[in-house]
Amino acid sequence: MVRNQRQQAILKLIAQREIDTQEGLCAALAEYGVSVTQATISRDIKELHLVKLAGTQKKYRYGVEKVELSLPPKMRNLFRECVVGIRSVGNLILVKTLSGNASNAGMVIDQLKLKEVMGTVAGDDTLLVVCENEKDAKSLADRLNLIRETL
Repeated sequence: MVRNQRQQAILKLIAQREIDTQEGLCAALAEYGVSVTQATISRDIKELHLVKLAGTQKKYRYGVEKVELSLPPKMRNLFRECVVGIRSVGNLILVKTLSGNASNAGMVIDQLKLKEVMGTVAGDDTLLVVCENEKDAKSLADRLNLIRETL
């Protein structure tokens, strides 16, 4: 499994269940036939900006920084409804939207004040998000996809 697919699997797993250790994350991935080392999981946790949050069943669990949850519900719904695709290319992120909605998606991303975002440029149906480096762009694209899927 390639890195992006593995990281998407990690994000889905931590959204579905409380996982509190790297070993637990390795075991959960193994259930899906993905064999990874603890060192790989450690890098993934760092790249995905996962943090330890209070759990309900366990004392702590891995989760995504919830900066995006500070957005008003209307803005979250706007992002979910207008964005049709997100992918990184080098240090850039291309956000495809419904026609006429790129500036709406850009406004939502700008409101998040994410440290990885150097700036945004909106066209009609495409938003360009500029990051400082490729690593930040890939990580942020994964987070934005998670926002789009879970809001």
